[in-house]
Amino acid sequence: MTRTSRRRMGTWWRARWAARSGDAGMTTSEYAMGTIAAAGFATILYKIVTSGSVSGALESVIGKALDAPF
Repeated sequence: MTRTSRRRMGTWWRARWAARSGDAGMTTSEYAMGTIAAAGFATILYKIVTSGSVSGALESVIGKALDAPF
């Protein structure tokens, strides 16, 4: 089998697989929904990390790490 025929065969298989799966990739609306979900998750995580109890615990851990003897 020559290089050209192998290349054509590979292209053919990729096209067949994309046609069978019915999903060639994400659409713009799916990217938008993913971005909105990521922003929402980041906001919730930010609120949790900056809350009083978590902030105090993080400061305590960092303080202990900086005061550790070498």
